[in-house]
Amino acid sequence: MDVWQGLLFGLQQAMQPMMLLYCFIGVFIGTLIGVLPGIGAMATISLLLPVTYHIPPTGAIIMLAGVYYGAQYGGSTASILLNLPGTPSSAVTCLDGYQMAKQGRAGVALFMTTIASFVGSMLGVAILAGFAPSIAEVGLKFGPAEYFAMMALGLLAASTLASGSPLKGLAMVVLGLLLGTVGTDVNSGVARFYFEIPELMDGLNIVALAMGLFGIAEVIGSVNQPRDGHMTHAIRLRDMLPTREDWRRSWMPMLRGTGIGSFFGALPGTGASIASFMSYAVEKRVAREPSRFGKGAIEGVVGPEASNNAAAQTAFVPTLSLGIPGDAVMALMLGALIIHGIQPGPLLMSNQPDLFWGLIVSFAIGNILLVILNLPLVGMWVAILRIPYHVLYPAILIFIALGTYSVNNNVFDIHMVALIGAVGYLLAVLRFEAAPLMLGFVLGPLMEENLRRALLLSRGDPMIFVERPISAAFLAAGALLFLWSLWGVLKRTLRERERTAG
Repeated sequence: MDVWQGLLFGLQQAMQPMMLLYCFIGVFIGTLIGVLPGIGAMATISLLLPVTYHIPPTGAIIMLAGVYYGAQYGGSTASILLNLPGTPSSAVTCLDGYQMAKQGRAGVALFMTTIASFVGSMLGVAILAGFAPSIAEVGLKFGPAEYFAMMALGLLAASTLASGSPLKGLAMVVLGLLLGTVGTDVNSGVARFYFEIPELMDGLNIVALAMGLFGIAEVIGSVNQPRDGHMTHAIRLRDMLPTREDWRRSWMPMLRGTGIGSFFGALPGTGASIASFMSYAVEKRVAREPSRFGKGAIEGVVGPEASNNAAAQTAFVPTLSLGIPGDAVMALMLGALIIHGIQPGPLLMSNQPDLFWGLIVSFAIGNILLVILNLPLVGMWVAILRIPYHVLYPAILIFIALGTYSVNNNVFDIHMVALIGAVGYLLAVLRFEAAPLMLGFVLGPLMEENLRRALLLSRGDPMIFVERPISAAFLAAGALLFLWSLWGVLKRTLRERERTAG
């Protein structure tokens, strides 16, 4: 069965009334839990899993998948309006999305994130449909050495996420790496840096970290500031429509973000969070005016949003084609497939074409439903900004507490988010930005794990990283990026000296 025959067959499956209903329920719940900070797709899919026992397998997977990619759409809403990431992959959207809201452009930011999410998702679906077997083969060529080299390149790029001093950005990356080492070592089973606190043996909660750094820190920083007038006026339709300049600045970041997201989504063990941070780093690196980032640059919103939505679609490539989950949510989806008697792997496409192609077509239908759902709601979401601060901030804190608690059902996580928030506020006062820390925290454990695996396979020989072509290419790119950054710093220093001398 070729691609076009498969898509026509999948259309017959996905257009059945009950399948459309399951798809709508999934994307609606996904959007809702994406808007509510901290709850996330993982907890929601876990809660819905028992319900799917009474649903046909294809309908169950369509509904659970809708929750996953629907949450990517909704996750940017709280990031833009409240500087509070709805999902970990939306944390980077806070950097410029919230600044756009402060400039009175919240409607434009939300409108463009919906369009970027749709473009990223639909192109991701096209890649999933046309290249799933080929992408799976490329993914199989990535061993521990390749993953380590790729993540090392990512960490070098992460220092560019900070809009201020590169040294401060690098310091935050290192702090993120250190925080990522807290917990039980995967290889030896030894608990590290947990200070005799049993709750830290599983490591720091990424939801608590994101909520504290972006949410609590923002509440502390803004609680005594006067309210800006631009947040209190009613939002008209024309306030939501992007200008021609917005469109001009957005279309290339959307395409680049889709490419980055599709690549990282298809690789087992990476996922949407890494894709969105990488997209932001790339956009800042290629921008003619990188100083605009962190001050309301629309490229810093649409690129990551296209990226994390494309990653959410292509994350199904290794899960369906290889039976290898890309992240924790995909592991849960893999469990759902197995519960319903479906064996993921290379034979899934031929053995159960109704499920494979029906699921892919349902992604396209679900994304169309998400645009229809989200665009009319932009005005309603922006109306949140007119709520008085003395009402809004306690509600934010309650959502943070509920969202953080719901991940592990542990009160300790609420204490941690409060402490992280206080530290986050102190770092903000000292002009240390949170985004590089988050990427260091996400990539650090994966990087360490793959470094040790690679060295175990090579019996301690570090030459494995340069002997393998893909790994060597990533390391070479990292070296070039480092030299380019060094040259940029040197040029700025020479210019400042010339100005002083003149």
